[in-house]
Amino acid sequence: MSNSLLPQLIQAISTTIENNADEVAELDRAIGDGDHVINLQRGLAALQAIEAELNELDWPPALMKVGMTLMSTMGGASGSLFGTLFISMSKAARGQILTTETFADIFHQGVKAVKQRGKADLGEKTMLDTLIPSANRLREDSAKGTEYNQLLNNLSEQAIAGMASTKDMIATKGRASFLGERAIGHIDAGARTSQLMICTITDLLAQQN
Repeated sequence: MSNSLLPQLIQAISTTIENNADEVAELDRAIGDGDHVINLQRGLAALQAIEAELNELDWPPALMKVGMTLMSTMGGASGSLFGTLFISMSKAARGQILTTETFADIFHQGVKAVKQRGKADLGEKTMLDTLIPSANRLREDSAKGTEYNQLLNNLSEQAIAGMASTKDMIATKGRASFLGERAIGHIDAGARTSQLMICTITDLLAQQN
């Protein structure tokens, strides 16, 4: 996988988040702080500003640069968590030849780090309800040699299912945790943006194949 794809991924994700910004903001206002999508857009704008630099880097330092940039520009809990995801992926990618199987492990390591940083796990109405099942499905499919386009399709479907599962959960983290059962019926904004990003990436990779 060429690193020249990274600027395309950043641009595609930025467009997707922009197109869904009103919906995400509404989700976040319902049970969160209301600033998730604004913070995410700020981070993505900072990444777009360094696209040329990222294009010159190998994957491990590029992922590190992405993580550090998001952590320093996004603010809020999500900045720390998304930053941790990419910084940990960078560390896991060092010395690796990037294949579908090695990337699956790299992504899994990144998600594991987010769990540790956020002190959260599956079923707590957070972005991890999208990220954990997606990372697990990618690792399972890559390990058994699932055909590439089917693997991408499975990953998208898993991300959507994970995101949708947050609707019926009681939140135990963040501002939403104070709402108790009143948080039921609302999708978590971080789970939604994580799903949007994963689906954007899989769509772009499918087009490249």
